[in-house]
Amino acid sequence: MPDAVVIGAGPNGLVAANLLAYAGWSVEVLEAQPEPGGAVRSDRGVHPEYVSDLFSSFYPLAAVSPVLARFDLAAEGLRWSHAPSVVAHPLRDGRCALLERRVQETVSGLEAFASGDGAAWLNMYGMWSRVGSDLVQALFTPFPPVRPALRLAAKFRAAGGLRLARTLALPVRRLGDEEFRGDGGRLLLAGNALHADVAPEAAGSGAFGWLMSMVGQSHGFPVPVGGAGALTAALVSRLERSGGVLRCGERVASVAVRGGRAVGVRTAGGESVIARRAVLADTSAPVLYRELVDEEHLPGRLLRDLERFQWDFATFKVDWALTGPVPWTAAQAAGAGTVHVADGVDGLTRFASQIAMGQVPDEPFALFGQMTTADPSRSPAGTESAWSYTHVPQHITSDAGPDRITGRWDAAEQEAMADRIEAQVERFAPGFRTRILARRILAPTTLQAMDENLHNGAINNGTTALHQQAIFRPVPGTGRPETPVKGLYLASAAAHPGGGVHGAPGANAARAALGHCGLRTLLHRAQRI
Repeated sequence: MPDAVVIGAGPNGLVAANLLAYAGWSVEVLEAQPEPGGAVRSDRGVHPEYVSDLFSSFYPLAAVSPVLARFDLAAEGLRWSHAPSVVAHPLRDGRCALLERRVQETVSGLEAFASGDGAAWLNMYGMWSRVGSDLVQALFTPFPPVRPALRLAAKFRAAGGLRLARTLALPVRRLGDEEFRGDGGRLLLAGNALHADVAPEAAGSGAFGWLMSMVGQSHGFPVPVGGAGALTAALVSRLERSGGVLRCGERVASVAVRGGRAVGVRTAGGESVIARRAVLADTSAPVLYRELVDEEHLPGRLLRDLERFQWDFATFKVDWALTGPVPWTAAQAAGAGTVHVADGVDGLTRFASQIAMGQVPDEPFALFGQMTTADPSRSPAGTESAWSYTHVPQHITSDAGPDRITGRWDAAEQEAMADRIEAQVERFAPGFRTRILARRILAPTTLQAMDENLHNGAINNGTTALHQQAIFRPVPGTGRPETPVKGLYLASAAAHPGGGVHGAPGANAARAALGHCGLRTLLHRAQRI
């Protein structure tokens, strides 16, 4: 009979379990899939000589996460690697916007696009240097983040106050236009903003683009040596050394509630697992409240609000084993771990507009990962383990391209969409297709089958738009890991602060569970790690 049961062994579930185990609780983690990791896994499924990440690959938010930093995962064997350059956004005329590891090199590259743009980037980075650490603490702290917010407010006043707040509220297109004369800085900001499901014209997209760009400038976009699964392996190793138990292939069918309190779970196999103190759910909010907890235990308002819950974009991904480097027309893109493939900011706007209309984009914005460039252990020397993903609507109404894709995602539609992504890459790297040794297609339905939190390929467990963030995440009036059921905590990216591999939702849930059990000393200890 463990003190806590954690549903799901994704990164947030493993972080939560680690914190509880460190605080002295007995913890049992139940994972439906045959292996742990959620969306942090790797394999050799494309080609036996190539390591491919199944879902996520680059971890800038892990690099700045105060939770993961204090776990000392290096002691569990985790090592990080970086590509020579962080992000590239090539243009078909051979120019390339480049986010370099060193700020002065980024500045020099942007200055080549337009005089003064290097200084503009340096000014933005200076702002990050003043407020970035406190901003991250505020983002990764349970809502409301009182102490970090007070420190951040003081820094904001010193950095320009209302003018800085206005800058971060801007759509990323407007932010780029205000700050830069040339295309380079605009492309870096807008491309990084499109890592989430926000259009270049959406309010707040500027803040997201700035955050991702500045994190990339200060910490890079690191990858685990040997594959994404190495990060999961380190978290599992730490948990097991602390006495935690992980059971894979154990699907939780329901949360047991007695007298308004969660007292355990029941598995799909009929086993009852009693939790003496808490149940933590690394699941999506709709699954927790519509499938795992009986409706009678939940307020009607919550259930009605869930009808308005918005998923982020669906995702379509292709993995490749390449016989050689990608032949980018813009040669500088060859050294970047992450490459943004789109025809400028207008191409990004067109892409987001098509998705907003329910259309499958005809020229999809492709996030492209060059994994061997970032970590030479991923494939034989002279080759490249690569992937690309793009977004499609959750509910497809039509196809802006010629293939009549409907969202059935049968074999024909999967092949057509994969070919479309390859054609987009080919526009910027003629000859790319001649270097494909093998490929694997991961359609939205495939992604969900491998990780139920990725609803139809939604990688952020709910939209990152402002109307579903902070006190609105996952529904209005929440923003914290506590649920209407005592002893039950939402520990997934469906809770504040949302998606990305940083562990904050899991850490927030664990600390809430410790605090509500009156373990102040242990809570204080847990907050230090």
